[in-house]
Amino acid sequence: MTAARKPPGLSDATRGRILFGGDYNPEQWPEGSWHEDVRLMTAAGVNSVTMGVFSWARLEPRPGERDFGWLDRLMDLMHEHGIGVVLATPTASPPPWLGRLHPETLPRDADGRTEWWGGRQHFSHSSAAYRRYAAAITEDLAARYAGHPALTMWHINNEYCTFDHGDEAAAAFRRWLRERYGTLDALNTAWGTAFWSQGYDTWDGILPPRHAHYLKNPTQVLDFRRFTSDMLLECFRAERDIVARHTPHIPVTTNFMPLWTGQDAWRWAAEEDVVSVDLYPDPRDPLGAQHGALVHDLTRSQARGPWMLMEQAAGPVNWRGVNHPKPRGLNRQWSLQAVARGADAVCYFQWRQSRQGAEKFHSGMVSHAGEEGRTYQEVKRLGSELAAIGGEVTGRRIDAEIAILHDWDSWWAGAHEGRLSTEVDLPDVLHAWHRALWEANLTTDFAHPEHDLAAYKLVVVPQLYLLTDTAIGNLLGGTLVSGFLTGIADEDDRIRPGGMDARLRELFGIRTLHEWWPLDAGETVACEGFRGTLWSEEIEAVPGVSAAVPYRGGELDGLPAVLRNGRAWYVSTLPEPAALRGLLGRIAAEAGVRPVLDGLPAGVEAVRRGELLFLFNHGRDDVKIALMGTHRDLLTGRTVTGETVLGRHGVAVLKP
Repeated sequence: MTAARKPPGLSDATRGRILFGGDYNPEQWPEGSWHEDVRLMTAAGVNSVTMGVFSWARLEPRPGERDFGWLDRLMDLMHEHGIGVVLATPTASPPPWLGRLHPETLPRDADGRTEWWGGRQHFSHSSAAYRRYAAAITEDLAARYAGHPALTMWHINNEYCTFDHGDEAAAAFRRWLRERYGTLDALNTAWGTAFWSQGYDTWDGILPPRHAHYLKNPTQVLDFRRFTSDMLLECFRAERDIVARHTPHIPVTTNFMPLWTGQDAWRWAAEEDVVSVDLYPDPRDPLGAQHGALVHDLTRSQARGPWMLMEQAAGPVNWRGVNHPKPRGLNRQWSLQAVARGADAVCYFQWRQSRQGAEKFHSGMVSHAGEEGRTYQEVKRLGSELAAIGGEVTGRRIDAEIAILHDWDSWWAGAHEGRLSTEVDLPDVLHAWHRALWEANLTTDFAHPEHDLAAYKLVVVPQLYLLTDTAIGNLLGGTLVSGFLTGIADEDDRIRPGGMDARLRELFGIRTLHEWWPLDAGETVACEGFRGTLWSEEIEAVPGVSAAVPYRGGELDGLPAVLRNGRAWYVSTLPEPAALRGLLGRIAAEAGVRPVLDGLPAGVEAVRRGELLFLFNHGRDDVKIALMGTHRDLLTGRTVTGETVLGRHGVAVLKP
């Protein structure tokens, strides 16, 4: 029997280095500028570029025609200068002729409006014509460049994010539902169609959740989100399988958008050789570094090891109301933060800032200021530092003893338009809980609620509105702390008897959950020692279980705001940041989890990756950090004993 082939991974592309570079779109520039680009890339330490992402119209100017000559010359040029190529399939942005000749390839929104060419992502994931043309260009790309020595990785499509409510998608949705439920009776039961006389007597009567007079069926909407993720995943798999057939030794990826609502990223990550993500925190956001850390932790957990930062901005972006540049040193700090939290590739969109098109004000590694501009000079410094630490960090893992649970099904179901409070937004709740642990310098993984959690000393559930029976059984053991609105619904978004699953009520010591009491925007509720925000609940505890923290005053006076039953904690409000940090720090300490370093100044982040200790100063003032023993700072080459000083946006990478 032949042994199963080991799939390639990120290490097959990094080869002991940190990949450094970004999207290169040379078709936007005269060919005479390509050698100048390579000169600047070499000077900046760029060792990887992504090409072809938006080049379908150049590669196939008319149906069936191929123009590969320009790409041949570029692939050769990159190889001559030791720069690897992450070659993209161009299928995220079809050429205008495809929509003109095959209008069925264009998606339609919930109001029936066609999304026309002239932008990007204008394709129907369910269109047979789109899939046929996408497969053909992918096949020809893979056949032509399979043996090229510059090829290091395949990048399929780009930021899959298309919803489609059109007729071909409707037919695919019905097929998907028949496979999921088997019979109309099972579908009607799952969707609760007895409500509002929605019972279906034929599969042909089922549509995507198009524009409706009033609230849409929540389980229909939930299933449509599941379907959309699956259809996009089918598109990815089809192209992935083509390139893998030609190059089984070359890893394949596609880039996630962090916490994107349209993809179940747990399922998608399992289909990728390399998990990659695009990350654009706002430079003006005082919690931008925490947002980055959350995305790093989530992506590393999806990858189950090192991952790829596919896109970030070297300066401003172009889609916010006001697009601020990054102050001096911030790009370096956030890039090294990604490395500290598991990235073995640090890349940008894009290499050179565009002079035309919708993103001409989106920054590049080479800005409009050119070679002498601050952006490029900072990129050069970062490239040198990544080269210096690459051999010490690539492939190293991060040990975390805390798991934060997150699930796309639960997010989708909890976001229904008929929910109790539009003020409750799962990403905000997730950020609040991760922030509390991040500020306490407690390293966290993320996990799906059905993953094996046995290795973690503490499991944290910010909010899981929907939980399967399997997931609930998985939570009944170990130290668990859960936020509000958890275990409310089953996998069909059917409310559990009692308003919370009985097994969870028993676990937390809840006898009766009488009422949910959502709070208005800006409203707080008094708790002993802090104020709660966003939410509160009228809970009656099981006799013998007392409130760890009671509500004080108002309708809920004396009832539990925080309930503890042995090693299980339930938090029925969102404590203010300092209070949540203190509570989770206490629970972690009781579970035997310690911070990376004790006694750090406010605004200092500490992360261990392998034997290396990364330190970041996110504050505006210089800070002194006490250290045990002697270390060598890999960024400066200096020996550090007893303490180190970090300035604004300062970073140290310390090796014992």
